[in-house]
Amino acid sequence: MRLELGRINIEDVRFGDATRIDKAVLYIDKTEIANIVLENDHIKNVKVEIALPGEKTRITPVKDVVEPRVKVSGSGGVFPGMRGKVDVVGGGRTNVLSGAAVVTCGKIVGFQEGIVDMSGPGAAYTPFSATCNVCLVIEPKDGLSPYEYEAAARMAGFRIAEYLGAKAKDIEPDSVEVYETKPLLEAVAEYPDLPKVGYVYMLQTQGLLHDTYVYGVDAKKIVPTILYPTEVMDGAIVSGNCVSACDKNTTYHHQNNPIIHDLYERHGKDINFVGVIITNENVYLADKERSSNWTAKLCRYLGLDAAIISQEGFGNPDTDLIMNCKKIEGEGIKTVIVTDEYAGRDGKSQSLADADPLADAVVTGGNANEVIVLPPMDKIIGMLDDTDRIAGGFASSLRPDGSIEAEIQIITGATNELGFNKMSVMEI
Repeated sequence: MRLELGRINIEDVRFGDATRIDKAVLYIDKTEIANIVLENDHIKNVKVEIALPGEKTRITPVKDVVEPRVKVSGSGGVFPGMRGKVDVVGGGRTNVLSGAAVVTCGKIVGFQEGIVDMSGPGAAYTPFSATCNVCLVIEPKDGLSPYEYEAAARMAGFRIAEYLGAKAKDIEPDSVEVYETKPLLEAVAEYPDLPKVGYVYMLQTQGLLHDTYVYGVDAKKIVPTILYPTEVMDGAIVSGNCVSACDKNTTYHHQNNPIIHDLYERHGKDINFVGVIITNENVYLADKERSSNWTAKLCRYLGLDAAIISQEGFGNPDTDLIMNCKKIEGEGIKTVIVTDEYAGRDGKSQSLADADPLADAVVTGGNANEVIVLPPMDKIIGMLDDTDRIAGGFASSLRPDGSIEAEIQIITGATNELGFNKMSVMEI
């Protein structure tokens, strides 16, 4: 399957009398955007705001981040099964508003939303301090359950990202990136002397607002399966979860998975990247055994020589991660795991809830318990009411002057387990 990503660079977002793109500037009609969001009868009110890199602006509590895109050619839409028909994506041309993002936030859903600072020390921990953000501060209807609110906020983000992306359908991209994965037998035959490498993509599916969707299906209901890498790059997987902000895979992360991107960079040079296996992170032991058995079986079926395994979340999912690692290694396939750590504020606690000697090749996104002080900001998009309760915060995290002392767990994307961050470790 061959996918072209046409990147249209967005360097600024401004309010205007019409929603359009002109010379790297995205102009948005605030009233128009609000009216689209309010078509959902679960939403009482929405504020449309803009946050730009370098501003003294804090966005919180952040729910999801979505990259605006539009399908120019090929089957499906940008959010198949969510907004568009359930057609297979991953082929044709998709235009991307590169540098822009839609950020959904507002009244807290659970206790695991996050903060994005557009400047200051916190900005260095999140990729979304570098994007031009259209923020939707969503107020739910009275009496709405957290599950209904999450769904309403999620769909609002998709709807506006789709609407903004459509403005780029007829624009000539600034650059076009091409990614292609051939059917398995052709792929293996093309580079017979290179090691066959696959990617095991663990999706957060523990329920209770810990959900991820594949072609619109809650991934807790799937057994592990195989996808073309380009399907992931083209919107087949979206976020619907409220796990700790630091290692949540937002929809933007799924759309721009750096592991897939980097494996394509190496494809045909020193590895043969043959595909992606998606699997879930379960609650019950029997389900963990089933999914890890299937994952190892599929790795063997593909004839892999090596696999990269990434997880989402921490604690309970550490067991799924180590099960996958042990069983894939048991098939004679080398593994590298990508995770983050909860090693205590002093860094001396056990980093993962589970471990095994076979997990001897590890990439870490950093220690989420590290404490940081975020200075006060001139502008707050959203509200600070629940700062002390968000995962990573604690009693008196929010100081009287508006500064925040908290673990970096509170920052959206700080220790992301796809490596979509600047945190890492080196053995010396």
